[in-house]
Amino acid sequence: MDFRDLTYVLAIAKYQNITRAADSLFVGQPTLSKFLSGLEEELGLRLFNRLGRKYVPTYAGLRYIEKAEQILLLKEDLDTEMQDILRRDEGVLNVAFASMRCTVLLPHVLPKFEQLHPNVKVNVLEGNSTENDQRLLSGEIDVAFYTQSHVHEQIDYHPLSEEELLVCTCQGHPLGAKAQHLPGLTYPCLELAHLAGERVLLMHPSQRTRQIVDHILHDTGILLPNTLCTSNMSAIIGLVSAGYGVSLLLDSHLRHSQEFPSIDCYSLNLPQSHCRFVAATRKGSYISSPARDFIELVRHCI
Repeated sequence: MDFRDLTYVLAIAKYQNITRAADSLFVGQPTLSKFLSGLEEELGLRLFNRLGRKYVPTYAGLRYIEKAEQILLLKEDLDTEMQDILRRDEGVLNVAFASMRCTVLLPHVLPKFEQLHPNVKVNVLEGNSTENDQRLLSGEIDVAFYTQSHVHEQIDYHPLSEEELLVCTCQGHPLGAKAQHLPGLTYPCLELAHLAGERVLLMHPSQRTRQIVDHILHDTGILLPNTLCTSNMSAIIGLVSAGYGVSLLLDSHLRHSQEFPSIDCYSLNLPQSHCRFVAATRKGSYISSPARDFIELVRHCI
């Protein structure tokens, strides 16, 4: 077996069509057909059922595909480590952020990173944290930066800072009268149940801030009947500032937003409202020297 064999099988699985798979590999269709027949004969197992022109993986095929993906990811890690040892300061670094984090962090991080690694090209992808997890697991990116809301067994999390989910209102909102000043808290404490009668502005369910909110609502059994959902963090901050509604936002989002200062913040005083901003990498993967430096630069900017 060589790596070409694995790549060929994964291409057939991806396109489920010999002709399209062959085109993607820049080989002839007869060559790919002959390869697959030879491999199946060697294994004594059929990897794909032929349904007309469609190639559908068998159970053996699914197992082969799963292991092939793992082997190629290990090869990618090995290649990265060897490249790091050999050239030390050349290569490509693929990173991913949520959109608002890009806006805030990249102007501070990228110029400093270029000074450290002038020959390393940085590719930046944006997306919600669920999308970036998928990119991480597929090998499309090396590092993802986001607020951690759960643990995935195939991902390593490197803590960068602590964050707190806060209730946010416009200045002078009547909810402020229900807040209590408790020792040890940075902000006055406001019970989550008081939001039940308010219009609550929430992030999209695919975004980590919203997932943290949903976990808390599930654990406490509190319902918020009047909500407005958007994936635009700046819009939510602006609407809260204008008195259109209240929201549940991470303190880091507010620290990085200078556009709407007229917001009052309140602590929930719940263990679930405290979380971590992390750099996420594939479990056990090699972290190159440029990637480690990039992570440290982000750590010092948040």
